[in-house]
Amino acid sequence: MAIRLTKIYTRTGDKGMTALVGGKRVPKESARLEAYGTIDELNAIIGIVRTYLPEYRTKFGDDFESYSESLRRIQNELFDVGSELATPADFSYPQMHKMGAGEVKKLEAEMDAMEKEIEPLKSFTLPGGGVLNAFLHQARTVCRRAERVCWRLKREEDINEQLIIYVNRLSDHLFVQSRWVAKRLGEPEFLWDRALRIEEDEHAARASKRKSKS
Repeated sequence: MAIRLTKIYTRTGDKGMTALVGGKRVPKESARLEAYGTIDELNAIIGIVRTYLPEYRTKFGDDFESYSESLRRIQNELFDVGSELATPADFSYPQMHKMGAGEVKKLEAEMDAMEKEIEPLKSFTLPGGGVLNAFLHQARTVCRRAERVCWRLKREEDINEQLIIYVNRLSDHLFVQSRWVAKRLGEPEFLWDRALRIEEDEHAARASKRKSKS
């Protein structure tokens, strides 16, 4: 379906209200706007990952095109999620797309394939180790926030539960992506070691105390 945007600013939102799909006007701080605004934020971060991705083409080898396509598909799916969230439950339009089990199964299949290439975790991971890893973790945290906002919205209004399941699966997908990317690029994963560090510090303190008494 062709979409034509002829004018970006309209001045219709200057009083703190905005229009949903179908024309219904709601406050800009409403849960529905917070939901699709957070999805938009998530989409922007994945766009950053796609922008940096060509710099690593060689290291991804034969998987570069399929991974790039996966990110492209997810960005488009997120736009569909945002469009669905911007549409009130009592309104519909021709060719309106709603998230379903197919999109969820695709994410799960991709996660299963990536997990075959990475080692089981022995500690919690921290964001970082590489540029793509860091941005994927940022995307994951925003995705978790989007899920929370969607559940808050669902307490107030009827929304498609498959949409929320998709957002939940996507947050898992982004986590697995971050680990798979680190593996493929040969970059380190930052691991949480607080308990180990405290234990080591206490051991060193006891050793120092014994030495001072001798």
